[in-house]
Amino acid sequence: MQEKGKATVALKNVDINAEQETLVGDIAETIIPKTNTPGAKDLDLHLFVLKMLDDCYKKEEQQSFMTGMAQFTDAVKKKYNKTFADLPVKQREEMLLGIEADKDPKSTALPKELKTFYGIIKGQTVNGYTNSKYFMTKQVVYELVPGRYNARFPYKQKQSA
Repeated sequence: MQEKGKATVALKNVDINAEQETLVGDIAETIIPKTNTPGAKDLDLHLFVLKMLDDCYKKEEQQSFMTGMAQFTDAVKKKYNKTFADLPVKQREEMLLGIEADKDPKSTALPKELKTFYGIIKGQTVNGYTNSKYFMTKQVVYELVPGRYNARFPYKQKQSA
């Protein structure tokens, strides 16, 4: 259980509080919701996103992420007069699809930092999911090389020249 105000993941370069961690978790859960398969929160993908942000991104991108997070929070508050956590699923999806629809880097409809923030969360959520133990063991059928031996495999005999 997390302390009030403190994030549950230890980060060296990025200062995240519990509210911000929850926001990242809610966005990740909106991207990969729980159905008959585990959702992003079930697999702790929000913690993966934050750890990857802390370990693998440049200082400028980390600052862009933090600025984008504040812009995202303000945009949600301005549009719906609620926090992202208080929105129903349909409005959450609508908000994220609106950011995704503005893919043109020259577009000034949305701030660059907001696009960076969402891009990092979406990319690392998908990356974390497709590399998770659940996905690699339950969704992907994987056999170690060289695989199984099949003595009755059909072949054609080569003819000499």
